[in-house]
Amino acid sequence: MTIQPFLIPAVLILLFSIPLVLGVVPRNRFCGIRTCRTLFDDNIWYPANRFGGWALILSCLFYLLLTVLAPYNKDQLANFSIWSVHFGGFLIPLTTGIIITLLYVRKISVG
Repeated sequence: MTIQPFLIPAVLILLFSIPLVLGVVPRNRFCGIRTCRTLFDDNIWYPANRFGGWALILSCLFYLLLTVLAPYNKDQLANFSIWSVHFGGFLIPLTTGIIITLLYVRKISVG
């Protein structure tokens, strides 16, 4: 399982998302969901980061499930199609989670 192409980034993103969900990351310019709206107000920062943290965790868990269901074996190192499946399985949920989080930030900052 350690040969999975995006295992380390998925685990790192998952681990770094936990403090966001727990609400222990104060407003800053380095870590978290950083938009003009979130950096301006704690009432937007904490809910947005909690939501974004969950979105990132779910996307990483999706990829980890993919590594169990469609493992990348040593025999497939030259197989671009299985690598593409893993790339898409990592990138598409991650991108979707970020877009949904940005839409959520827009919704809570307007409402």
